[in-house]
Amino acid sequence: MEMFQKLLIAVLLCICAQGVIADPVDINSADKATLMTVKGVGERRAEAIIAWREKNGPFNSVDQLMEVEGIGQSTLDANKDLLTVEKTQTQ
Repeated sequence: MEMFQKLLIAVLLCICAQGVIADPVDINSADKATLMTVKGVGERRAEAIIAWREKNGPFNSVDQLMEVEGIGQSTLDANKDLLTVEKTQTQ
């Protein structure tokens, strides 16, 4: 019985961990709702990211996100593993 309980706990932990691991967010193509899933990015910051993209073109790196008003080092550090920049055909 103890072995079954340990196995059950291990399976539940694996299932929970899968729910926590999110898909990467491509800051060059993410829509407002997707950007708002990033820690520290609410509606206004998501809109600012999209506006920056529309004005300046695609981001060349995740670090360039700091050029967006309201995005600081702490926001970038908290999300660096989640964010990505997919290269577009114009890059």
